[in-house]
Formats: sequence, structure tokens, C-alpha cells
Amino acid sequence: MAIKPMNCIIIEDYDESRKLVEIFVQKTRMLNLIGSYGSAVDAINDQSKIGKTDLVLLDIELPEMSGMEYLKSLEEKPVVIILSAQEKYALEAFEYDVTDYILKPITYARFYKAVSKAYSHWRRQNNVQKVQNDIFVKKGHSLVKLSFDDIVWIESLENYVLVMTSKEKLAVHFTLKAILRKLPPEQFLQVHRSHIVNVSKIDAIKRNSLVIKESALEQEVPVGKSYRDQLLASLNLMSH
Repeated sequence: MAIKPMNCIIIEDYDESRKLVEIFVQKTRMLNLIGSYGSAVDAINDQSKIGKTDLVLLDIELPEMSGMEYLKSLEEKPVVIILSAQEKYALEAFEYDVTDYILKPITYARFYKAVSKAYSHWRRQNNVQKVQNDIFVKKGHSLVKLSFDDIVWIESLENYVLVMTSKEKLAVHFTLKAILRKLPPEQFLQVHRSHIVNVSKIDAIKRNSLVIKESALEQEVPVGKSYRDQLLASLNLMSH
């Protein structure tokens, strides 16, 4: 069973901001972009998205209809994250039960944190959390069940992937991209073009690699430059 992402739309009138959020959405596995609009009016008039939207990434100061007016117009409210340059609307926004309020300029780390919160809320709201906690992989002539918690990392080789657990290595004829779709996005991240890691197994982060420890197993896994931001955004970091 593939892990279900949230269908999201963006409502942002400033082109550069909207394009930036589109990039953030595209690199976030929990999200599936189904619409991007320069105004709330355009979003409302797109009848094809009504009832299909799980998350709205919403600016407040919009032409013709403000973000607040848009929220008032909705009969069934999806999960909402506000994106605003103004702090003054925050109190009113939370009266509409928005999940988070991000002040511009938006960083990916802040965006990812808000989306993770929204994703957890959406799963609880829709009972999507009742997904499988394990995956079946082929071992010889049998199918064996692996708990997600037992998977340490996954490495792509030529025509198969190597699934590393604390007890064994399993070679599976599957692509890295396909197996990634079946893993919970809040637990597993792709950190390199050939590696996926279980975030809970990370012991240390070096400049270009991760130290993974599980029981007696210790291994360094490479981190690709293009994956580093998402990795850092997913972790509970203490910074000054």
C-alpha cells in the first residue's frame, strides 16, 4: 500500500512567492500539488478541485477576495497553512482553526515543519493513520514481512535495492523510487540518489554523510547536496 499524500493547492498572488512554494511542495513527499492560483477567486472558480483539496497554502492579502474572506466562503474546510508577510493577521487566522501560520520570507525548514504538522492533523482527521506499519519483500521463494521500524536504510544497486535491517540484508527487485512511495514519509527520507534512511536510526550528521547506528551495526551513508535541506528540515534541531 502506497502512503497517501495530501492533495494541496497554493493561493498566492505574488509570482515569485508562488513559484517558491511550488518548488517546496514538489520536493515534499507528503504533498501532491493539484492547483496553484494567483487569487482566491481563481481557486473558487476551479470547480474541478472542489472536494479534492486536503490542504490549502494560503496568503492573506489577495486581490478581490482576501484569504480570510476565502476561508469564510468555504463550507467544508480543508487543512490550512497561512503564508503571510504580516504578523497582525495571526490571531484572526487561528480563529478559523488554521494548522500553522508562516511568516515570509519562507524557508524550507519552516515550511516542512508546518507541513509535517498539517499531515499528522489530516491523517488523524481522516483516519489515514490506519495504514500498514509493515511491508512484504521477497526473500528467496517466500514473502517476508518487515516492520518499518526494523528497516535501517535502503540502498539502490544496479537492478535491485538492498534493504538493510538490524539482522540481515535483503535484495529486492524494486526501484528506489517505487519503494519510497510505500514508506511513511514522516519516517523515511531519501538522502542521496541511491539511499533512503529511517530518520530515527540517524546517530550523527557529518558534512556529507550520516552515521547510522542500530544494535551492533554502524554505517556511514552519503548525503547528496540536493537532499540535505529536506533532511535538516525533518530533524528536531537545536540552534542558536
